[in-house]
Amino acid sequence: MATDIVLLEGVRTGFGAFGGSLKEQSATDLGALAAKGALERAHIDPAWIDHTVFGNVIQTSADAIYLARHIGLKSGVPIEKPAVTLNRLCGSGQEAIVMGARLLLTGEANFVLTGGAESMSQAPHVVRGARWGIGFGANTPFEDMLWTALIDSYTGQPMAITAENLAEQYHVTREEQDQFALRDQQLAKQAWEAGRMKDEIVPVPLKDRKGNVTAYAKDEAIRLDATIEGLAKLPARFKKEGGTVTAGNASGIVDGAAAVVVTTLANAQARGLKPLGRLIAWGVAGVDPKVMGIGPVPAIRIALNKAGLSLDQMDLIEINEAFAAQVLACVKELGIAMDKFNVNGGAIAIGHPLGATGAWLTLRLLYELRRRGKRYGVASMCIGGGQGIAAVVEAL
Repeated sequence: MATDIVLLEGVRTGFGAFGGSLKEQSATDLGALAAKGALERAHIDPAWIDHTVFGNVIQTSADAIYLARHIGLKSGVPIEKPAVTLNRLCGSGQEAIVMGARLLLTGEANFVLTGGAESMSQAPHVVRGARWGIGFGANTPFEDMLWTALIDSYTGQPMAITAENLAEQYHVTREEQDQFALRDQQLAKQAWEAGRMKDEIVPVPLKDRKGNVTAYAKDEAIRLDATIEGLAKLPARFKKEGGTVTAGNASGIVDGAAAVVVTTLANAQARGLKPLGRLIAWGVAGVDPKVMGIGPVPAIRIALNKAGLSLDQMDLIEINEAFAAQVLACVKELGIAMDKFNVNGGAIAIGHPLGATGAWLTLRLLYELRRRGKRYGVASMCIGGGQGIAAVVEAL
């Protein structure tokens, strides 16, 4: 790109387990907290922000249709500056960064507040048809909007079955999936113990029944006591005969948000700001919805081709772990070396807050590149419905 697009230092909240510590926090509230943290971390005056762009997948709270707008306003962004909420499912957080880059490239903005937020715990149950009347004695089942969101109605398959399809196609065994899941738990635990997560986190103030406030700053879905024996005992709930996908080797359902300010290198230098990294290129691709989890493969190839770089030149690689079967299929197809892959654990251990994951993985990749003194990385997500998105970045 003729214009250098850069990411300033950003943050995420700790991720709360399903029905856990963050269950009372709406996606908007979590997003606003992350946004304010990102502005503070990057030394950005909210008045400089020209546009707010946030990803959100399941609109779970009463104010969710206003999410990006309310995040901007709650963060101190001027009323005159617009906002947009977008949904590219699991890639929404990274799509927000990409949209921010486009606004910069077209000259519509100088600073863009981007990110993603999700409260999966607040996903409601609904009764379809109730508005127009339900007959006496009629069966009125509640629809779980969270469960519905995890099923692709085009194929009629839950996301877990698409992972089973990849396990079969790429010969990924149950043992391989469980071993990868254990690796993930161990790496995430080690990263927390070594303090490598602190760059990412902004605390969430939580008030108890007595009014006491505590700072939530952890990932409570991590299974600190995970063992290969325990993982092996978990049932495959989606494919009864020969199934391999379990709760232990799939991503966790969690609540959380991430935010980062995107600008140009020239704007950053003019304000005396130190960028975290440069967005070199991105790619989005479509794949067969029945194997949606392979989406990162073509997306990464597109992004690398646009960047003029090879996978071998990537010092670190992050692919969202929707399922162990899915991510291992991508590893096999691309030939990724495991010593530079998801080095601090991923969504199997930490969780996958749908709208926020893309922003989080892009940020954590840049923080880890900086920590190691390395240069290039690529972050990618599979996307329900059969897509993939990827971004190639350079640490600065």
